[in-house]
Amino acid sequence: MTRVCFAVSLLACAFPVHSQELATSYKSTEVRPGIYVVEGEGGFGGGNVGLLVGDDRVVMIDDTMVSTAPALIAAATETAGRPIDFVINTHVHGDHAGGNALLAESGTVVIAHDNIRTRLLEDPASAGGPAGIPVITFADGLTFHFNDHEAQIFHVKHAHTDGDAVVYFQNANVIHTGDVMFNGIFPFIDLDNGGSVEGYIAAARKIHSMADDETIIIPGHGPLARKDDLAVLIDMLDDARSQVEALMIAGKTEEEILAANPLSVYHDDWNWQFITTEVMTRTLYRSLTSE
Repeated sequence: MTRVCFAVSLLACAFPVHSQELATSYKSTEVRPGIYVVEGEGGFGGGNVGLLVGDDRVVMIDDTMVSTAPALIAAATETAGRPIDFVINTHVHGDHAGGNALLAESGTVVIAHDNIRTRLLEDPASAGGPAGIPVITFADGLTFHFNDHEAQIFHVKHAHTDGDAVVYFQNANVIHTGDVMFNGIFPFIDLDNGGSVEGYIAAARKIHSMADDETIIIPGHGPLARKDDLAVLIDMLDDARSQVEALMIAGKTEEEILAANPLSVYHDDWNWQFITTEVMTRTLYRSLTSE
């Protein structure tokens, strides 16, 4: 099993165990005129999906898992009133890119960062198969001008992975972060696929600097967020990294740091089934040793 698939399988399995089952349907909520968040109902539905609907084109941001993609696409198509023209992958994981192949087979154009295409050419399983490999890619970013909206898609380096994209609807003041934000729980920072703690914090800070008090943030996982919610995440990661780094400077081994439990203050609020307090501590330690 490749590193991509291993990470995807862990993430895809963790949520259903927590929620007992996968989503059986999806609901669309309009967050600003013409912009929707599409979420699973009845179980884990993958990452939060964005949807831009208007007279010009229909644009989807992420497309959940292979198994739940048909239900998502049906719900999104019903909301839009017509098929999806473009889908933008925020990163390579199968709970965000699993519907690529099904969409592409019906004519949707798949767009992603260069590194996502490179990884999916090696192993397309997390995109639903070879048909799901992105056909339009970018290095730093691109801009969509549809439905009276300007959507800036920009790459953030070595954050959640090495292929992360953030989508900023400037006119509507909405930001879709992909997994650069997990709202209210420890984030998954995929070190095996190019992510880093330093890059994750830098990416979150960049998004925070673009937001104001009226910005609606669609995180990769968790409820809709605001600028203050993102600040809480940044503060937690800054402090958690400092706590682990101080123990490393003191000469503590990884196991000694785990025993000291430097993130105990965050356990009750941030710990969850996939990224436990222990996993977050190990991620910080491993990332710091390579920075």
